[in-house]
Amino acid sequence: MDFGDIETRGLVLLGCGKMGSAMLQGWLSAGLSPSAVTALEPNPSDWLRSTGVSIAREVPEAPAVVVVAVKPQMIGDALPALAALGGGGTMFLSIAAGTTLRTFEDLLGSDTPIIRAMPNTPAAIGRGISALFGNARVSDEALALGERLLSVVGQTVRLEREADMDAVTAVSGSGPAYVFHLIETLAAAGMAEGLSPEMAMQLAKATVAGAGALAEAADEPPSQLRVNVTSPAGTTAAALEVLMDEAHGFPALLRRAVAAAANRSRELGA
Repeated sequence: MDFGDIETRGLVLLGCGKMGSAMLQGWLSAGLSPSAVTALEPNPSDWLRSTGVSIAREVPEAPAVVVVAVKPQMIGDALPALAALGGGGTMFLSIAAGTTLRTFEDLLGSDTPIIRAMPNTPAAIGRGISALFGNARVSDEALALGERLLSVVGQTVRLEREADMDAVTAVSGSGPAYVFHLIETLAAAGMAEGLSPEMAMQLAKATVAGAGALAEAADEPPSQLRVNVTSPAGTTAAALEVLMDEAHGFPALLRRAVAAAANRSRELGA
């Protein structure tokens, strides 16, 4: 992977929890030298210590990139220590959910190139998807570098507007929780039909995981894959009659759920 001038100027990773660790592991696996990385992490894990990256409390001078991977509520405390890096020489890449570009510009200066990204939790196993949007100071080259840095944990998409980040949050950011709840409720429904808890959960997990993998791999859209498995007047058709009910089924329920998440994201970012 082409890491640009990160190998010579360095990368600062602010926060090394689950998502920060997943990205760091991906960068190192892709060939980034541990000596090019400085982790600012007050409670380093044994794994982080074993990587060979520098673990510090002091901010190095003029790194190429700072990746902000702390929780949103920690931004106010963590970023002031990096304010000296604002102004244009260092690119900032933030994966702090709900934290707007304006918040970063207020702390770092409006001349600072800043990319806001929203990955989701499957990034922890390299199966995530991240949406990116850069401020006016981010060049095409810098945005491409941001994509490469995030590609180690999954797919990436570029947004046309920062405002779309609320919808992204509601669909892919919060979306894994919807799928986990589907697994829970599908397993519970199987138990209600007489399956053991272990068997019901195994069937539910494998079915959701397999269907998702098929949807991603197939050339046909999900709507056609649904038709392919639905025999007229069969068992699947009977279930879909309930699930696809416009008033009470998935269409109405998911529209309400995604709208609620998007509205909450707007409130938190206001």
